[in-house]
Amino acid sequence: MQEAVSPKPGSGNVQPKKLLLRALAGERTERPPIWLMRQAGRYLPEYHRVREAAGGMVGLCTTPEHAVEVTLQPLRRFPLDAAIVFADLPQVAAALGQTLDYRVGEGPVLTPPVRSTADIAEFLSISRLHEELAPIYETVSQLTRALPAETALIGYAGAPWTIATYMVEGRGGAASEHSVVKQWALSDPDGFQPLMDLLTAAIVQFLGRQIEAGAEAVQLFDSWAGVLPDVLFERWCVKPIAAIISALKAQYPDVPVIAFPRGAGLSYDGFAEATGADCIGLDSTVPLEWAARNLQRGLGRCVQGNLDPQLLIAGGPALHAETERILRGLSGGPFVFNLGHGIVKTTPIEHVTAVVEQVRAWSTPTA
Repeated sequence: MQEAVSPKPGSGNVQPKKLLLRALAGERTERPPIWLMRQAGRYLPEYHRVREAAGGMVGLCTTPEHAVEVTLQPLRRFPLDAAIVFADLPQVAAALGQTLDYRVGEGPVLTPPVRSTADIAEFLSISRLHEELAPIYETVSQLTRALPAETALIGYAGAPWTIATYMVEGRGGAASEHSVVKQWALSDPDGFQPLMDLLTAAIVQFLGRQIEAGAEAVQLFDSWAGVLPDVLFERWCVKPIAAIISALKAQYPDVPVIAFPRGAGLSYDGFAEATGADCIGLDSTVPLEWAARNLQRGLGRCVQGNLDPQLLIAGGPALHAETERILRGLSGGPFVFNLGHGIVKTTPIEHVTAVVEQVRAWSTPTA
């Protein structure tokens, strides 16, 4: 592998060899590493065969043999620089005491929904967390032996606010515009706080176990951060994620953390500074020039993103041009090429191939 174009200033340690880990450590690499959110999943025909054999999503996520297989599937098709363990965000909620089911046309459904502080005390507990999540730890462990030597392994979890939306709404929450969880958080923040505290503690332990099983980096997905009004963003998005990262850094100082506060808008730079995340995931609305100036140069952070998944469906000249624009806009600093959200199930496989080839052919300018 070539030397990095510009190593992180002031770093006297030997840099990790894997391209993704070098970028997350703050290097401006010879080309950006690439992986894609939801790179394992419904757009791949082989994924559907394994899901059917597993008997559905619950079986797929809780059977290491199947979860390892679907994690590896995109790597057989595309020369990606990282794998992300196949699991699902609501599994933490199920491990705390709710029942998780997947219904056709509805996606994940959690019962009973958590609607009060009394509910938290009555049927939620961290006591069986690791017993319930043990299949994920085993999946991580098996992947450390199965992945190509140059491919990094990313563990992950939903952030407290996003998992809370599932737990309170009983599902993803988009259909109701998150009205139930937002009304609780707005009208009774002190009553809502115990749920967020429980989730924060659980996620620290969950990610820690993934790291101990072999994850080389972890990502926190706050997929619903953008629905929080400004008055609640600090309390329910920033502070819990900052607490998680602080706890992880105290135990695993060399493991980088990627944080993705989708829809954070003008709060992105404040989020990056307050949480201490090594890398900030950008959704597709974030202007490249702003991210380069404020996050890469201003804060010295790696950024990850931010191709619109719909362009990956469209393909053709528009996809090529936008990929080029992102490469030019963010290659001036540490950068991981990714999407602004997950791959959509109708994405043509050949369009993914084209993007991966274009990114891997890119050479970071020396000046």
